[in-house]
Amino acid sequence: MKRDRVDALHAAAFRVPTSAAEGDGTLTWDATTIVVVRARCGDTTGLGWTYCDSACVDVVEGVLGSAVTGADPLAVPAAWHAMQRRIRNLGRSGVVACAMSAVDIALWDLSARLCGAPVTRLLGRVRDAVDVYGSGGFTTFDDGQLRDQLAGWMRDGLPRVKIKIGESWGTAVDRDLDRVRRTRTLVGPDVEVYVDANGGYQAGQAIRVGKRLAELGVTWFEEPVSSDDLHGLREVRQAVDMDVAAGEYGYDLPYFARMVLAGAVDCLQVDLTRCGGFTEWARVAAVAAARNLQVSAHCAPNLAVHAGAVTPNFRHVEWFSDHDRIERTFFDGAVTPRGGVARPDLAEPGHGLTFRPERAEPFRVR
Repeated sequence: MKRDRVDALHAAAFRVPTSAAEGDGTLTWDATTIVVVRARCGDTTGLGWTYCDSACVDVVEGVLGSAVTGADPLAVPAAWHAMQRRIRNLGRSGVVACAMSAVDIALWDLSARLCGAPVTRLLGRVRDAVDVYGSGGFTTFDDGQLRDQLAGWMRDGLPRVKIKIGESWGTAVDRDLDRVRRTRTLVGPDVEVYVDANGGYQAGQAIRVGKRLAELGVTWFEEPVSSDDLHGLREVRQAVDMDVAAGEYGYDLPYFARMVLAGAVDCLQVDLTRCGGFTEWARVAAVAAARNLQVSAHCAPNLAVHAGAVTPNFRHVEWFSDHDRIERTFFDGAVTPRGGVARPDLAEPGHGLTFRPERAEPFRVR
C-alpha cells in the first residue's frame, strides 16, 4: 500500500445552544462548543473532535499543524510524540490537550480509512459492544424535565442513569436528596442510580451525604469532592458503600497516575477528547489496569464507544445527553444505545462517522 503524507489539518468551532438551561454542582451553561478537526491525506479525510473553547482552532491549525503536516498517516504515535514535543513551552493541560486529542482522533480515523478498516481493528478490539449509562439530570431541571429525561432513558432500555447533585456548591443538600429520591421512584428498583456532584461538596459533607445516598441504592458517587483533592476523594471512598469515581479533568498521563497511586477512586474516568486521544487513552487504561482498576469513558459518546471496545479493563460509556444531541445533528452514523449497550459500526472504515458541515455551519464561531 502506498504510504502518503498528511497534507493538512483544518479545524472549526461551533457553539450550540442547549435545549434548556443546564447546570451541575459548580457550573451552569447555556451552550456547548465543539471543535471539529479534519486531517487530510490526498482524497481521504480523518475526523476528530473535542468539546472545548474555540481557542483550540488556532492551536490545531498553527502549532499542531506544523508538527503533523508531512507525517506518515499510518504512524499515528509518531505524530502524537511530534505534537507533544512541539507544545513543550505552551503547557499540556486544558486547551492544548483538547486540541491534541482531536488531532490524534482524526489521525487514527484517517489511518483506518486509508486501510479500509474500522479504527477498532487498528487499535485491537476486545469486544463488539460496550455498556452505557444515561447522563444528564441537571440541577437546573424542574421535576417535569427530570421525569421526561428519565422516561426517555427507560424507553431505550438503559439500566443505569446518572443525575447531577451538589447544587450551588453543596448548599442545597435537601433538594439533592429529594431529586435522587424522585429518580429512584421514577426508574424503579432494578435500574442503577448514579450521582455526580462535580466537586460541589467538602469531604466530611460528602461522607454524610453518601451515607444517605446509600439508603437510596446509589452505586456510583462521582466527584464527591474536587478531583484535585486526592486526599478528600480517598477519605470519601473509604467511608461510603458506593463506588467513588473521578478523572474526567485528566489532561496527561501523570494526572491519572497520581490519582491511581493515591487510592482515590474505585473507577477511573477518562475523557478521550481531553486526555490525548486514542494514543494516550491506551496508556491511561494500562496505568489503571496495573492497579486492577477499570476505566469509564466520560462523554463524547460516539467516540467513546470505540475506546471502550479496545480496552480490556473497561466499565461503561457516559451517554451524555448534551453531546449525544450535538453528535446526532452534526454527524451521520451516530450510534443509538439499546438495552444498555452501544455497538460501534464495524462495517465502516475509521470510526464510521461523517461530518455534515451544512448542518453545523449555522453554529460556527471560528
